[in-house]
Amino acid sequence: MIKTFLNIILLYYIFFQTSLVWTQSYSFQTPTRDGIGKKYQGREISKVMGHLGASWLERSTRIDEENPNLAIDLLQLRKDMLVADLGAGTGYFTSKMAPKCSVVYAVDIQQEMLDLNAKQMSKKGIKNVEFILGSNNQTGLPKNTLDLVLLVDVYHELENPYEIMNDIKLALNDSGKVVLLEYRKEDPSVPIKPLHKMSIDQMIKEMNFIGLKLHMNIQKLPIQHMLIFSKL
Repeated sequence: MIKTFLNIILLYYIFFQTSLVWTQSYSFQTPTRDGIGKKYQGREISKVMGHLGASWLERSTRIDEENPNLAIDLLQLRKDMLVADLGAGTGYFTSKMAPKCSVVYAVDIQQEMLDLNAKQMSKKGIKNVEFILGSNNQTGLPKNTLDLVLLVDVYHELENPYEIMNDIKLALNDSGKVVLLEYRKEDPSVPIKPLHKMSIDQMIKEMNFIGLKLHMNIQKLPIQHMLIFSKL
């Protein structure tokens, strides 16, 4: 009887703490044109690019605009690494990471994107990719395993960034890193809608909030920040 009572108290405590953090994390407003009306740490979350916009991810001009090959080089991937491409989309970065790693977990919340990704990997003969259909709250990634999780122009679209980033943190091994690539909000010349850009200060603020610290700030890409975070 006492054990049952204590378990009930513990459940109520967990629920209260979770609700408190959720309340502190999010606020709501009338959505702007490109936002969902939900704010996190003072930032309105942007709408998600659906699978119908997949061709934009594979555009021929992307090499010159973003220099993704340099981004991959900067990750310093190794053959023994387990990594994840979160918000993997059509597999643009998945295919670049896979030859340099042991396993790439390609995660997306849209099955259509995973299907396109799988077709790309099959066409290129890449066999070390595992596909995971995530959700708005869970990544589906294995716990305490990953050396690196990459999010390319994805973080600003996460509907529940607090939950997803905590889930990612649980998936990292002790020395694991989170890498965010986001278009530079500080630069008005970057031709991207405002809610699809992020500042360095905002990225650090949001990562600190869930217990990740800045490990490296790389400013070598043409129009994107590349920030690497580790556990506190």
